[in-house]
Amino acid sequence: MLEYDIVIVGGGPAGLAAAISAKRNGVSSVLLLERDRELGGILNQCIHNGFGLHTFQEELTGPEYAARFVAALEDEGIAYKVNTMVVEIAQDKVVSAMNQVDGMFEVKAKAVILAMGCRERPRGALNIPGYRPAGIYSAGTAQRLMNIEGYLPGRKAVVLGSGDIGLIMARRMALEGASVQLVAEVMPYSGGLKRNIVQCLDDFGIPLELSHTVVDIKGKERIEGVTIAQVDENRTPIPGTETYYACDTLLLSCGLIPENELSRSLGVALSPVTSGPLVNECLETNVEGVFACGNVLHVHDLVDFVSEEAEAAGKHAAKYVLDGAKRKIIEEDGIAVVAGKGVRYTVPSEIHLGRMAEEQTVRFRVDNVYQGSFVSVYCGKERVVHRKRPILTPGEMEKIVLGREQLAAYCGMSQITVTVEGT
Repeated sequence: MLEYDIVIVGGGPAGLAAAISAKRNGVSSVLLLERDRELGGILNQCIHNGFGLHTFQEELTGPEYAARFVAALEDEGIAYKVNTMVVEIAQDKVVSAMNQVDGMFEVKAKAVILAMGCRERPRGALNIPGYRPAGIYSAGTAQRLMNIEGYLPGRKAVVLGSGDIGLIMARRMALEGASVQLVAEVMPYSGGLKRNIVQCLDDFGIPLELSHTVVDIKGKERIEGVTIAQVDENRTPIPGTETYYACDTLLLSCGLIPENELSRSLGVALSPVTSGPLVNECLETNVEGVFACGNVLHVHDLVDFVSEEAEAAGKHAAKYVLDGAKRKIIEEDGIAVVAGKGVRYTVPSEIHLGRMAEEQTVRFRVDNVYQGSFVSVYCGKERVVHRKRPILTPGEMEKIVLGREQLAAYCGMSQITVTVEGT
């Protein structure tokens, strides 16, 4: 059996940043396992720019951003295996994996970092009526077909869902000469970044229809068209609002789901909101020595934030390994970090002051569009943060930074609440 201090599952942006961080924080024995044929994850098919503005203070494409981390990984001499599928992680942190070269093999780790990323929500989860003709793709699949395989999925497209991938693919199809009829979004707000709405839709004259969805698909062998209808506040189609659009391609961009089959079988507690692990201030799950970061934890809007979070996970995992048997056992009860009114979830969901750094970043998303509202943080019943935000949208991840001394002043509290307030 192979033995490593830290094993990282996933070689995308989160896994790369976590591996580099762990090595730079004093752990010499790190192994990264990636199921694809090369490192970089989803970045390899994201040939548009906009990556790296926070991390490198310059605009890079996805492959360029990934290449910098891969180069740093190799400079650090970190071991990695590609074309390797992890099939199980045991409670004692024995990782079972397989590939064509080694066959089935096991790795004993002192700590494990989960960085498997996320996948797209499939059509079967959307309950769209109609047949199953050719020409229906998830936006990510279409992106891979175009940017890596070199195929154009179709000439006349409709996009369902205004997530960032859907917005970017609407532009990508238009750039290759396809006619993009519209982007339909079932919610009354877009799920993507404002800059992507402007750069990908407005700049190309592609309409965005909010509170609309696909209610029928025409075609048996190949999709011939879709019927779009307006929906009410319960997302139920409104009779008489149907419009038919002829098309040969339907792209689905209806949400991302963290890849947590391995986490679930390991016994990691998952959030019912994000479908990702519940973690503490160290990004450690309820399974001791198992950490999570990136889109497997919660879906991020910018890869720079993935790298930032993964760097923290690598640092905490390294500290866990280096402390070993001397690791301080926190006797105090954890302080729950709770999503209040207007907030969908928070990461982390628990903080131990005795183990917390001088500053703790709490990331969260709101549940609707709010203008001129305040983000407030309550320690127990005492409001300690009250910051006005011109606009809050579900498509953009928010964060607040809490100080340890600030929280320590409220000794004995059992709950920190993050909420959106109007005044």
